[in-house]
Amino acid sequence: MSTVQESTSVQAAVRAFILDNFLFGDDREFGETESLLQSNIIDSTGILELVQFLEETYEIAIADEEMVPENLDSLGNIARFVGTKRAT
Repeated sequence: MSTVQESTSVQAAVRAFILDNFLFGDDREFGETESLLQSNIIDSTGILELVQFLEETYEIAIADEEMVPENLDSLGNIARFVGTKRAT
């Protein structure tokens, strides 16, 4: 799978997780670069749930110091972060 395909796949999976668990099926649109925290799509507790989802789904370990907006605050950031974690 190419990097672009993997990124798109991660974004789709995370979008589905957010819709099911935080927006409860509300088909609200949010872009690849939109801040999940600033848009009130997810809160700090939700970030912990998201981290658990990412760890289980992609078989990665996310350290406390990696739980920063640069890694987890948008679909694009999450996809890049997961790609980097899976490459190591």
